[in-house]
Amino acid sequence: MEILKAFDTDSEVMEKINRFTRRTLSKEEVYAFPVILCDNEIDRDGERFSVSALKDLAKLFIGKTGIFDHNPKGENQTSRIFDTEVKTFPEKITQAGEPYTCIEARAYILRSDKNRDLINEIDGGIKKEVSVSCSVKEEICSICKQDRRKKMCPHIKGKTYGGKVCHIILNNPTDAYEFSFVAVPAQKNAGVIKCHKENSLKNEVAKLLHSYDTVLSGEAIEKIVNSLSESEQKALKTELSDKLSRRITSQLIDSLNTISNNDNSSYSLK
Repeated sequence: MEILKAFDTDSEVMEKINRFTRRTLSKEEVYAFPVILCDNEIDRDGERFSVSALKDLAKLFIGKTGIFDHNPKGENQTSRIFDTEVKTFPEKITQAGEPYTCIEARAYILRSDKNRDLINEIDGGIKKEVSVSCSVKEEICSICKQDRRKKMCPHIKGKTYGGKVCHIILNNPTDAYEFSFVAVPAQKNAGVIKCHKENSLKNEVAKLLHSYDTVLSGEAIEKIVNSLSESEQKALKTELSDKLSRRITSQLIDSLNTISNNDNSSYSLK
């Protein structure tokens, strides 16, 4: 996974963060970062979450704390999750033959002298890997679909049966406890990631929109861009770029024709 690039704590982000605070924090007081908690890829323990489990866990993880090495001491609390999103990447196929799906969470840390080193380590890619702690009702064998919580089956994790590698599907989560910074996570893709591409896209669309329609205020442009999904932002970026390009070309042609006419030349651009 890529290392972190912290995202801007705009008004929408701060509103979500302040749901978990006793007093209203300002954006200068917090450091917010994205992190992949877990996914549907088969992990080092021969287990994976079902997509439906990921959707349930995404809701359960909102408000949960971030600690170190799953050590549930209050002094180990470092951050808190304030938002989550389930993301699917159709172009990336897992070992089980499914489109890769993960939970991307957003967490925040207070900017303080105590947390300065931790923030620097996150930015530097040192504190990166994470692991989650949760509970599930079902542990399904991928070969025979038997729930091992109810009855053991003869299949062994890691062995191949009929061309398929046996693994356990974790399903029907009942609770999410915490996520931890660890040295070696069970899930290879779990960890802090970059998010500057998304913000960069928003900024590019905002700049193009301002160039195309100078009447719109900055606040109005921000509301428009934030209301769009990533795919809609990309589509709008393409459309605005094309329109601005045609506008510039048209203006250039008009300018050159004006110069040409003033010089009594018969040359004309079409």
